[in-house]
Amino acid sequence: MNKEELLKKLTLISVEGKTVKDLYGEISAACMEEIVKTWDEKPARNAYYLSVEFLMGRMFFNNLMELGVLNEVRNIFAEKGFDLNRFEEVEDAALGNGGLGRLAACYLDSAAGTGYALHGYGIRYRYGLFRQRFENGFQKEEADDWLKWGDPWSVRKESEKRTVRFADMDVTAVPYDMPVLGKRVNTLRLFQAEGSERAEKISEYLYPADDTEEGKLLRIRQEYFFSAAAVGERIDEYVKVYGGRFDRFPEFNVLQLNDTHAVFSVAEFLRILTQEYKVSFGRALQLARKTFHYTNHTILPEALECWDEELVSRILPEIAAILKKLQVFAAREWQKKGCGKSEQDEMSVLRNGRFSMANAAVFVAEHVNGVAEIHTKIIKERLFSAAYKYYPEKFLNVTNGVTQRRWLMLCNEELSALYDGIFGTGWREDLSLLSAENFLRAGGAEQLAKIKRAKKKQLAEYIAKSEGITPMPDAIYVSQVKRLHEYKRQLMTAFAILRLYYAMKAGELADFVPMTFIFGAKAASGYRRAKAIIKYINEIAFKINSDAEMQGKLQVIFVQNYDVSYAEKIIAGSDVSLQVSTAGFEASGTGNMKLTMNGAVTVGTMDGANIEIAQQTGLRNNYIFGATVEELARINESYDPSEIVGRSPEIKAVTDTLIDGTFSDGGSGDFKELHTALFQGASWHKPDHYFVLYDLEQYVSALLKMNSDYRNAGAFARKQAENALNSAFFSSDRAIATYAEKIWKIDRAQ
Repeated sequence: MNKEELLKKLTLISVEGKTVKDLYGEISAACMEEIVKTWDEKPARNAYYLSVEFLMGRMFFNNLMELGVLNEVRNIFAEKGFDLNRFEEVEDAALGNGGLGRLAACYLDSAAGTGYALHGYGIRYRYGLFRQRFENGFQKEEADDWLKWGDPWSVRKESEKRTVRFADMDVTAVPYDMPVLGKRVNTLRLFQAEGSERAEKISEYLYPADDTEEGKLLRIRQEYFFSAAAVGERIDEYVKVYGGRFDRFPEFNVLQLNDTHAVFSVAEFLRILTQEYKVSFGRALQLARKTFHYTNHTILPEALECWDEELVSRILPEIAAILKKLQVFAAREWQKKGCGKSEQDEMSVLRNGRFSMANAAVFVAEHVNGVAEIHTKIIKERLFSAAYKYYPEKFLNVTNGVTQRRWLMLCNEELSALYDGIFGTGWREDLSLLSAENFLRAGGAEQLAKIKRAKKKQLAEYIAKSEGITPMPDAIYVSQVKRLHEYKRQLMTAFAILRLYYAMKAGELADFVPMTFIFGAKAASGYRRAKAIIKYINEIAFKINSDAEMQGKLQVIFVQNYDVSYAEKIIAGSDVSLQVSTAGFEASGTGNMKLTMNGAVTVGTMDGANIEIAQQTGLRNNYIFGATVEELARINESYDPSEIVGRSPEIKAVTDTLIDGTFSDGGSGDFKELHTALFQGASWHKPDHYFVLYDLEQYVSALLKMNSDYRNAGAFARKQAENALNSAFFSSDRAIATYAEKIWKIDRAQ
């Protein structure tokens, strides 16, 4: 890329009479003209990341940074009287739901940034994840029309469109290519469904509700659509060079399945080879087992997709036949290995009339990886125990990571500049060059504390502008920002806040340092309990924020429409990261890594990557509480939350607020249902199945210990510094290097 030529073009752009949208399009187009000159240079062997989500965030600032012109462009347009920060108005392309999609984005970023040929395949949704607003405390969803700003960072490849066939219709898959910038330019290829109005619904919305038969069929269509387009394209490209002999296909193509959504690609690969190229099923399966790899992201049963055989057969009869044949081959292999019936049932691709996409992936994939040490241990010992017994060589761990480019260099330019001054700029490519010892010796903790205050001020101004409420300037900023799900236990945080509130109202906690709790989360539109928890937290926020006695002491803010751009500000401005999922349920987490990288201390459970964060940054620098996986396993059968409430009037007081009229759920009955779930359970779970009440007292104690420690500003700043400076392990550069070496066998560009 010719930097001088690009800057010359940008200098010639006039701002007179231009809207923000006009200038966004012009500047982006000028950058793309230079990018395409070095695009599409691929080595022989490439890895491809198949994911139904890619939560890329706003591309403008990130791409200017990667091109090395961000500050120059800021100055060029400042001289013209235009503040580049006005592009904050440009909405994120919310083509993902949360951690899964953001991880995919981080991996593409790190691969390009470090020189590995990793390309993405996914769906170009017309509307991304819904825009969220609150109405009387309730979540309301609105369509996310991200394309109203245009899509200047993508190129439509009309000549490379292809047909994806269902039993009842043909759909045109039109690729849009987005460059991913770094040491090399990789490609994120998103397919848009075109043709009939019915066909276009396939790429209309991310995650359509699947609680009806129609919704399930649409989800199946989505997953097969992008999987078939991706695999068909890879096969066609190979055949152009090598013809119909597929012996060398795995030599040039590595396909990584990001969770179960892309598993139809395995069946499509087998279908094309056996039906179109007359390869025997056994040989096609051998090739598939050298081509595909599977990352598991969850142990939650509802996320381990199982599709009814009848539904798949109705719209994809050939794929259903392939999956059934895969089951026959698998059963034959398991019999030879001496697997017992219960073990075969556990591993079955087809059981009780349903296809298990996870089991299909585990059987075919050359490698199966978990995403944190504890998660990998759980999938070996519990989730896929039979498969691990007979195929132990498949399983390995690759702890997730996040890109320091967006989550440090872009969102925290002040801290990045401090690192440059102490360490030079080499850390930007190799985070392991950061040294806590050298940083502290250079007075870095005090400087980090100043930067943290500045980032908190920026965050407060942004929240005030966006939400109409100003965070307390001198408070501890405590953040829980993530997808809203019961196992992530935002409800437990709500109870903990009420415990603090009632204690303060009673005249206790005299030395309490003011705290502002910041929540950001979206609940799936059909997830009643998650939406009830949002309403409950907003009720608590209204009560506390309206209480004159709490002014300058305690505050609760739930931001609306939490997205990547909001996250950049919250993560850089937070003092404390709340990571309080039930032990054994959070596969990894990546928000915890981003917050750690920016100097937040963790108040959290021994779950997911929290364990490794504590190992890397030091237990003394974080506040770990709660039951372990082993402890929960011991008490699981005997646990009775009513006993806890019987022993603790404080816990009873906060849980009673769900049913005693303290807070209103608008007559929906949602708060009573939350209370019932805690104390009576439901047909599908036992009372308090995520152990909210079991861990609550320890949680409050951890928050109070953190609050007390915060009074010693110097010691707390040292904790924050040691967290930030020891976060190199959580760079996605490290994760990508591990995938490249142990799974993909691809080399880094020189």
